[in-house]
Amino acid sequence: MTGTQDAGPPGTGAGRAFAPPFSVAVVDDDPRLRTRLAMQLGEHAHPSSYPSIGVMADKVELPAVVVFGPSCAEPAGLSAISEYLRERPSAAGVLVVDELSTQMLQQAIRSGIGDVITVPQEPGQLIEAIERAADHLNVAATAPPPVAGAPGGGMHGRVVTVFSTKGGAGKSFVATNLAVVLARASDAPVCIIDADLQFGDVAVMLKLVPQHTIADAVASITRMDTALMKSLLVRHEPSGLYALPAPTEPAFADQINADDVIKIIEMVRQFCSYIVVDTPSYFTEVVIRLLEECDDIVLVAGMDVPNIKNVKLGINTLRLLNLPTTKVKLVLNRANSKVKIDVSEVERALGLKADTLVPSDISVPQSINKGVPVVLDNPKSGVARSMEALAGLFSDSLSPAKGRR
Repeated sequence: MTGTQDAGPPGTGAGRAFAPPFSVAVVDDDPRLRTRLAMQLGEHAHPSSYPSIGVMADKVELPAVVVFGPSCAEPAGLSAISEYLRERPSAAGVLVVDELSTQMLQQAIRSGIGDVITVPQEPGQLIEAIERAADHLNVAATAPPPVAGAPGGGMHGRVVTVFSTKGGAGKSFVATNLAVVLARASDAPVCIIDADLQFGDVAVMLKLVPQHTIADAVASITRMDTALMKSLLVRHEPSGLYALPAPTEPAFADQINADDVIKIIEMVRQFCSYIVVDTPSYFTEVVIRLLEECDDIVLVAGMDVPNIKNVKLGINTLRLLNLPTTKVKLVLNRANSKVKIDVSEVERALGLKADTLVPSDISVPQSINKGVPVVLDNPKSGVARSMEALAGLFSDSLSPAKGRR
């Protein structure tokens, strides 16, 4: 099993000559394993081999990616790795372990490791892990251009929180498709963060199998920087979107507070042009902070009386929080359904004009079941066009489109 943060460019791995523009070293006290790992890198990699971190020390020419074997995965080894990487910003690490656990993953992240994999059976696994870790070697050189008008001239991405007060309204569907459209339109990275901490669906919607979640980011919050934050994101290859999924276990939600989530978002804002945040369909401390701190709120409502009633209560709550209605973009889902409720009636009931109408379409459940966003699966559908129109409310690079279709 390998990490899945950023799978690298097409063609990475087995079947392609691995000739990295940086040094590669392999460290483990088992000489046979060192030799085996080194051989997997191919004749163009020229890896150095050492029995311990102490022996390696300053012998590796920087920049470098160091492959630390299972003998380095003990507490003393992880401490030595942490010290080595902390003193050498132009070095990155890959940890190879016999068995990957959540605890081991968290310990490795805290030590500054860029990727963790089990002992690879195929050459491509190790090569891909090294190339993912190598992304950290060029953070300064590959950082996206500053956003015009951002404070201090640096990146300060726009945060869009997608919210609904009723389950089943299509909130996660809207969030993932909106994020994919923005990712395809933006020259800088775009990220979606799943803040539905108990039952988040972003990973399922995008058919991702991530190694890291927002729980891992929180566990590393005291030593978080942009390089570490990037290493925790999983890339959606078809669109280029980056994602920070919800925890794999609902119990982890209790360990995540609002301040931590806001810190994570502020970190991601430093290198992403847009951050789309999916949320649960009820008010929590985390949700309230997200609604207060974000730049825009996408409020998703369905075309049924219970849904409209709950959304009305939600809008009243936003007003009690002194959040301006100009910050809210109303999305009416399944707006062409024959449910004997007109859009105009819904707008009057909510006291808001709808910014985007999403039609009912069989392509929606089909795309969800495939794990492929509808804007990729059926880009000519009315639903896909409505998602592009919604994205056009936030992105100047998208052609102006009428949200009301």
